[in-house]
Amino acid sequence: MKLKLKKYKEQLQSWPQKGHYIMAQYDDKKIIVYQSYRKEIGNFAVQNQYFGGAFSLERMTWIKPNFLWMMYRNGWGTKEGQECVVAIHLKMDAFKGYLENAVYSSYDETCKISKEEWQNQIKESSVRLQWDPDHDPFGNKLERRAIQIGLRNDFVKSFAKEDIILIEDISDFVKEQHQFVLKNDLESLFIPEEKPLLFNEEKLNKKLKLNEI
Repeated sequence: MKLKLKKYKEQLQSWPQKGHYIMAQYDDKKIIVYQSYRKEIGNFAVQNQYFGGAFSLERMTWIKPNFLWMMYRNGWGTKEGQECVVAIHLKMDAFKGYLENAVYSSYDETCKISKEEWQNQIKESSVRLQWDPDHDPFGNKLERRAIQIGLRNDFVKSFAKEDIILIEDISDFVKEQHQFVLKNDLESLFIPEEKPLLFNEEKLNKKLKLNEI
């Protein structure tokens, strides 16, 4: 596994407690995002290093850079159809491109555009952006917000193949760590090492409502 791991409790000490943050494992060239699929789709992706086969290019697909948000969503890989958990090493330029083209999935007056303008943007855009409550390992809501990005049309086609550096099956790792959560033993819990992401472009940071680190 190429993921860098660190004890959850150690990371917790330095993480922001509230605000809008892209919590992720990243460097200048790549960022890790997570998805969960039924085994047929996940196994194809890992074996071929791209999304194909039963994966639909006609539907919107959602990516999440925050590991614990993904664990909340898929029940630590226990929910039906989400048993195969994959870590996708994405090109940072591609990830940034998604966000530059993203439109918020629900209207917000702070975006400083009219509802009609937003509705027109939604129709034309192939990238959706959502901020949801982040969650702790037990699935409890936090004040900090977590980002998820929806891709469709040309963006999902690009994501499925060209934008990927590596796809890892981390299902066994997820199962192992879930046992510590079930035993209420967070001292032993390891998760991918994550830190807040800010971009060099202030305009993009403002669009995303990102808080300063």
